[in-house]
Amino acid sequence: MLAAIFICGASVLNSCKDAHAQEDNPAPQVVSTELIRTSQSWDGVELPDYFQGRPELVAVKYVFPAGHKLGWHHHPVMNYGILVQGELTIIGQDGQEKVVHEGEAVVEMVGTIHHGENRGTKDCILYMFYLSQKDLPLAVQHPDIPLE
Repeated sequence: MLAAIFICGASVLNSCKDAHAQEDNPAPQVVSTELIRTSQSWDGVELPDYFQGRPELVAVKYVFPAGHKLGWHHHPVMNYGILVQGELTIIGQDGQEKVVHEGEAVVEMVGTIHHGENRGTKDCILYMFYLSQKDLPLAVQHPDIPLE
């Protein structure tokens, strides 16, 4: 009879230890951090209204080598992204600049000519998300405008 009590006591004791261990080390929880919420592009211009019709959502990963300059272009569709590595400088045709740092979100200009530069020493990795429609280009290049 005493042995049975001891086993039950040990079992209860272990359960108590487990309960205390869970209190000390709670299970990991999902952490949600809103990176950006806006209706304006990075230069302060209001975004256009949504298209009529069926949307096409596109996600693209870009890798900009250190020292690389992307040519002048504009986006006919809304897009935003997260820079996950490096630092990217976006330059508007009017000379306005936006430096996007690692971990930051950016909302691109729509219909406004601009280009990007990786002025850093390591590759930039940028994930962009486009709100488009079938057969629309994500970007329109302007090779006639020289890069400095």
